Amino acid sequence: MTTAPAGLASGIRSAFAARTFRRALGGLADLLLPRVCVSCDRPLSASERGVVCGWCWTRLDAIPFPQCARCGHPHIKHSCRWCELLPPFVRAVRSVCWIPGGSGSAIVHALKYEGWRATADGMAERMARLAWPRDVVEERAALVPVPLSPARARERGFNQSELLARALGVRWRVPVWADVLARARNTETQTRLTPGDRLRNVAGAFDVSATASSRLRGAHLLLVDDVVTTAATLNACAEVLVRGGARIISYVTFGRARSASDRPLS
Repeated sequence: MTTAPAGLASGIRSAFAARTFRRALGGLADLLLPRVCVSCDRPLSASERGVVCGWCWTRLDAIPFPQCARCGHPHIKHSCRWCELLPPFVRAVRSVCWIPGGSGSAIVHALKYEGWRATADGMAERMARLAWPRDVVEERAALVPVPLSPARARERGFNQSELLARALGVRWRVPVWADVLARARNTETQTRLTPGDRLRNVAGAFDVSATASSRLRGAHLLLVDDVVTTAATLNACAEVLVRGGARIISYVTFGRARSASDRPLS
């Protein structure tokens, strides 16, 4: 029986010791500083990956079926009115859950305002499971995150839409083009604006990079954002992408705000 060279054996022992030390250090950290869910503050079990607990993921207020084949908004007997918000060059829209409602708001808040970037991976995992028309899956050329203004990006330190796009791109094996769209000017946050004010706020707010036209030409792109309310921001982005040469646009978001005619299920 051959024995491993002394140097190799020493290296194996060192690697094993290092792994053992890391595991012990991790166990000590969990004991002294136990991991908690960023949504509900419940302690996370050793088997739970990420920073959101399994209970909070199950408490998402999922958008129910049946849904409009184009915009993904639920409808039963009446015609789909959410499609009226979309320009004709928007092919399909999909979202995971209602916001506010369930645990979705707390999860988005943890990502955007508390800096928990790891939340984006779990959100993208749910976004990746959404069902799409076959042509969208076959044609999607790239994911384009909705850009932040330079001031907001410096303040936050990251763009949550880009984090979602990159985690989603890994799962879909689709490239992320984070450099094709830019904010042409700073805008007020859309959170507390009326639908009309939202449109005025984002009018002319986006521009396409001068070097992006060759990539955009004829492409079917998916715009990525964390939440869609009236689609004003996504529509403004889509319009400049189409002017820049894109053929068609689809939208994917984690959350969606209810419209006035939507009623929570009892």
